Amino acid sequence: QVQLVESGGGLVQAGGSLRLSCVASARTLRFHILGWFRQAPGKEREAVGSLMWDTGSTVYADSVKGRLTISRDVAKNTMYLQMDSLKPEDTAVYYCAAGLKSTISVLSARPYSYWGQGTQVTISS
Repeated sequence: QVQLVESGGGLVQAGGSLRLSCVASARTLRFHILGWFRQAPGKEREAVGSLMWDTGSTVYADSVKGRLTISRDVAKNTMYLQMDSLKPEDTAVYYCAAGLKSTISVLSARPYSYWGQGTQVTISS
């Protein structure tokens, strides 16, 4: 069982930065992947990127490469999403998710069994 709580969302002007946090409560995350997803109004949920907890290795969606960075603090069981050069099209509810490692693409929602409640990010132009 993994519980996830996101924070850090807000209203930012285009070009600005935000850092989202996802605190994970679990006995261990050693066998897990964690991911960031987002859903804009009227659009389907899409993957932002993923992090393999034990190694820290990351994978990103092409649409965010170079602007968004995923990292973790193992001691705090916390994953971060640093978002720079934000654009109005980044406006969405951002979710973190966790699941056991598998052969399924980490940029698909399928590997993830646990989801946070989401945090709203709004970018003004």
